[in-house]
Amino acid sequence: MYLLLVIVVYIVLAKRFVNWKRWKEYYPTVQFYIICNLLYNFLFYQHTLWKYKAVTVDWLNHTLIEIAFTFLIVPVVLMIYLEYFPKGKLKGTLYVMIWVAYFSVIEILFQAKGLFVYENGWNTWWSILFNIITFIVIKIHFKNALAAFLVSAPIIAVLLLFFHPALHDLK
Repeated sequence: MYLLLVIVVYIVLAKRFVNWKRWKEYYPTVQFYIICNLLYNFLFYQHTLWKYKAVTVDWLNHTLIEIAFTFLIVPVVLMIYLEYFPKGKLKGTLYVMIWVAYFSVIEILFQAKGLFVYENGWNTWWSILFNIITFIVIKIHFKNALAAFLVSAPIIAVLLLFFHPALHDLK
């Protein structure tokens, strides 16, 4: 089961790379991500842009995988990302690009295995752009939560405009 392997890998990474003495500093940003991700999954349950798919067991569905991703994997990723974020604009930009590449390559590999499926006009290029925006907004939120909300609002509007049905079509 791929999900169990991924969770174990991120638990090991958490043990090795997360400075647990600073978890309270990361907590609001982790919450920001979790809330945004769950809100997206709730609002657009019927019209997702991507979904997770298990290939090893029938009972493992998108919802269960998303919960594991949201509550186990992403908090570790965000704490590691924020913990080691370098000073300086050039180093910071390179750092963001490394994380974007990492997430994008994982997604491409999972897509090739049939574990990640694009829907409703979404594709790898949109995911790469979304990863860039996500990692930038996460860093902004860590420094200034209000600024992150202000930056996120027009991004959400653009995504709604391009990819989702009218709000009255949602259940």
